[in-house]
Amino acid sequence: MSIRSEFATFAGKSSYWFLHTFMNGGSSLPGKITTAIDPAILKHLGQNYDIIVVTGTNGKTLTTALTVQVLKQKYQNVVTNPSGSNMEQGLVTTFLKAKNPKTNRPLAVLEVDEANVIKLTKYVKPIAFVFTNIFRDQMDRYGEIYTTYKKIIDGVKLAPEATIIANGDAPIFNSVDLPNPKIYYGFKNHDDEDNFKAEPNTDGVLCPVCQNILHYHYISYANLGNYFCEHCGFKRPELTHELTKLGALTPNSSDFTVDGQDLSIGIGGVYNIYNALAAYSVGRFLDVDPKDIANAFTANERVFGRQELIDIDGKETTLVLVKNPVGLNQVIDTISKEKDDFSLICLLNANYADGIDTSWIWDGEFERFTKMPIKKFITGGERYKDITFRFKVAGVDENIHEVQPNLEKVVEEIPTLPTKKVYILATYTAMLQLRKDFAEKGYIKGGME
Repeated sequence: MSIRSEFATFAGKSSYWFLHTFMNGGSSLPGKITTAIDPAILKHLGQNYDIIVVTGTNGKTLTTALTVQVLKQKYQNVVTNPSGSNMEQGLVTTFLKAKNPKTNRPLAVLEVDEANVIKLTKYVKPIAFVFTNIFRDQMDRYGEIYTTYKKIIDGVKLAPEATIIANGDAPIFNSVDLPNPKIYYGFKNHDDEDNFKAEPNTDGVLCPVCQNILHYHYISYANLGNYFCEHCGFKRPELTHELTKLGALTPNSSDFTVDGQDLSIGIGGVYNIYNALAAYSVGRFLDVDPKDIANAFTANERVFGRQELIDIDGKETTLVLVKNPVGLNQVIDTISKEKDDFSLICLLNANYADGIDTSWIWDGEFERFTKMPIKKFITGGERYKDITFRFKVAGVDENIHEVQPNLEKVVEEIPTLPTKKVYILATYTAMLQLRKDFAEKGYIKGGME
């Protein structure tokens, strides 16, 4: 290690200790300090790890968390970034805070922002990449889905020997020929007799070979499913790991079968089953027994801001991150299965980490909320006017709709809401602000991690 690297590491670890001792945490600043001193510090910090990169639009944080739980069934030391701090500085902080490895090649399962994959692979070579999905998201930053995927591929090309573990139901992941070994996972709980197209305005339904519109035998949601092109023969690749059965689905649990193994996770939504399927695939890639994977899923913990269940003075409060139309609509679909009365809070920010363009909320199916047993609505956040107007257009009853821009006051109001169950949908920076308030009031142990 060079003197520069040693000094950068010392400065980063010292700042991390200070922030977590006196300031309720922080995931980015230690990494920023370290990389400012040594821009190539990842080469030093990550060189002794077998790294698995988890990337894509939606599901990175939960997929990472489930993967870590699965791998801990067999491997003692697994380093990860649980708070979703997935840009270069967050990755640096993850290694800074890691304990000294007990093995020569410990595992690191890292959630990585799509545009930051290349910032990691420039210095270290992962053993595997996990691709969740690609949807329109933060278009001011990423552009269209093909631009986003190119950012990922540019990083993958620096590690051609790493295995790609990809969502086989996503056509875009079969659109670029790469030399890497490949493992595909997907849904096969259907026959191949149906022949139909996706709904209008669905992302990514053009054949990457001939640009004709793709057809489907089955769609799980959005553009994910068993696709094929009638014109040129492009089709879904053979699946290595197959979901063959969907069982009971509630807002807080999902039962399903993969490769003949019955599995269950304590979180709702078909979109989250894909995250579990990805984690299952990583587990099998590293020889974790399917029964041990099932045990890991059963014991799964609530994940930072992803259907995170928090007790707020007796109110069962579920915090869910929302950031783009596809993810939002899947959350709405999951919440629609709630049988009990509940209150709904929606918080919209538009900072860099959220995406500064809020027009995406108009592609969300907010009208469905008017048919649910919701007794109180609260809208807030820095862009409270935008989200409030969206609810008004959706037809929400003004008599049960409150506008509260101040997030601290939102937290204070939760114990007074008329229902025991509360759902909070929040963009990323709004979620961080909310968790900080929860931590200061003692509802959770830490606001940032």
